[in-house]
Amino acid sequence: MYAANHWGGSLEIASEHDHEDQNRRNRTTDDTDRASLYNIQSQHSGALDETQQSWLLNPDDASRKKNKNKYVDLGCIQVKRKALKWTVIAIFIAFVVIGLPIIIAKSLPDHKPRPPPPDQYTEALHKALLFFNAQKSGRLPKNNGIKWRGNSGLQDGSDATDVKGGLVGGYYDAGDNTKFHFPMSFAMTMLSWSVIEYPHKYKAIKEYDHARELIKWGTDYLLRTFNSSATIIDHIYGQVGGSQNGSTTPDDHTCWQRPEDMDYKRPSQRIQAGADLAGEMAAALAAASIVFKDDADYSKKLVKGATTVWTFARDGGKRSPYSRGNLFITPYYNSTGYYDEYMWGSAWMYYATGNSSYLWLATQAGLPRHARAFTNTPSQRVLSWDNKAPAAMLLLTRMRVFLNPGYPYEDLLRGYHNATSLTMCSYLPRYQFFNWTQGGLIQLGQGRPQNLQYVVNAVFMASLYADYLETANLPGWYCGTDFFPTKTLRDFATSQMDYILGDNPMKMSYVVGHGKKFPTHVHHRGASIPTNNIKYSCKGGFQWLSSGKRNPHNITGAMVGGPDRFDKYKDVRSNYSYTEPTLAGNAGLVAALVSLTATAGDGVDKNSIFSAIPPLFPPSPPPPTPWKP
Repeated sequence: MYAANHWGGSLEIASEHDHEDQNRRNRTTDDTDRASLYNIQSQHSGALDETQQSWLLNPDDASRKKNKNKYVDLGCIQVKRKALKWTVIAIFIAFVVIGLPIIIAKSLPDHKPRPPPPDQYTEALHKALLFFNAQKSGRLPKNNGIKWRGNSGLQDGSDATDVKGGLVGGYYDAGDNTKFHFPMSFAMTMLSWSVIEYPHKYKAIKEYDHARELIKWGTDYLLRTFNSSATIIDHIYGQVGGSQNGSTTPDDHTCWQRPEDMDYKRPSQRIQAGADLAGEMAAALAAASIVFKDDADYSKKLVKGATTVWTFARDGGKRSPYSRGNLFITPYYNSTGYYDEYMWGSAWMYYATGNSSYLWLATQAGLPRHARAFTNTPSQRVLSWDNKAPAAMLLLTRMRVFLNPGYPYEDLLRGYHNATSLTMCSYLPRYQFFNWTQGGLIQLGQGRPQNLQYVVNAVFMASLYADYLETANLPGWYCGTDFFPTKTLRDFATSQMDYILGDNPMKMSYVVGHGKKFPTHVHHRGASIPTNNIKYSCKGGFQWLSSGKRNPHNITGAMVGGPDRFDKYKDVRSNYSYTEPTLAGNAGLVAALVSLTATAGDGVDKNSIFSAIPPLFPPSPPPPTPWKP
């Protein structure tokens, strides 16, 4: 039989000689170790494979030999050589990729990340706020920042014997030295509204404190124009300075002098009936109280003053325009009614106090009817110092969009919302509700001079309404059956502001100091007369009105009246329709610019304006007590 080969390999029949050799080996196995047997066997059958060696040798010895080149003894642990190799490589790569940059970064000096570069709206906004510094009257703070301005009007109100300290302070209205309290109040309301809606933007560009200081300068003065500590008053001071048509005596129009050099009498206008003036002053003080809600004492003072002057506005015996029959006021800031101020003022009084009686009044059908707020005419779609109805309806639309108070306010709030949507539709060129210049400027002034003051108000309203819609997750609005996304409003707003800032046929900015080309012959007494230690007389200063030289002082941030309907602009100092800035116009400019700037983020502060409003609905009753058997 064939012998089985238990070692593997080929099967062979052993010869006789082979048996003798095998016997000889067997006799010596007692004193021969396994290694000798391995050598003998390898001579016979050749080299055995590694598996056979492991059977013949001691298993531990073979394993050590096998793993000698595969493992590394680290003392407490053995690891594969290949694993150790890749671990070291991985650690090195991690150090290079992660550790080394960290070490380098830590070794470098700390640098704050650069903020994004400001857009042109932010740059213009910085300048537009400075206009108000240039218009301040009274004893100026050291940090006012306008080197060519000084203390002025320190005798203002000396004829108002019931006012302690006189009517010192406030703002000059335009290029003259008159303080018109009606447009001044509107300007303060607009500034406050912009701060309430966009505080995050003002803070991001570091103008929040500046804007609040400008508002406070105005409201401090307005509180002096009536007895704000009283509950009932019988008069308000509506103006300081001014002129009558045809006057030959020295006054704000017959003289051309720096405000620091005025030495003529400046009469104060005592108003004993003026619901429009009182309503606008109440709006200004109420709006400012929201701006200063972090200063509880001052905010309460503003609310107290607003309540007092609002009571005057609602007095049945005071319901007439403040300008009626007053020759110092009518030629300049003649008011056409007071029901729009009732709408505007009651809305702000409600937001400032949370008293529902103000909301009830704002949503009475008689107010918009008498104010002609729902009239489908161009003049009723234009926000101005004289017509607050479009702004009042937008302000009350805000409440419907975010709070939706329902009955009994819903009918009028829905009407205000619809009217606001129609106002936005009227701004679109496709409907030709207003005329447009060939250069692309909407003609909201309808032939009146100084069109830009109306345009910036429209820009603010359109941009703000778009923010309201987007904050409420509404994609747009309807004009009849046509749907428009909010981008349409933003395109309108930016196109008009870009025109004002230089994208126009004249290729010039209508904001002084912004851009490479801007007005240099602004109709402004203080900016046109050099500060050369010479006091020019009432008539002597007119040499600077007629001078063809550019103003010695740029009144930075002033938005002038603007171009005509043919996109033409005449930079002539004596032509005030083109070259004179106004307080109300610049307030609209500031509001429009802050609404457009993207440097400091998007959207409005949704809730701050509602902080004084209590819950509109009764709280839910507590749950019933658990049932027990």
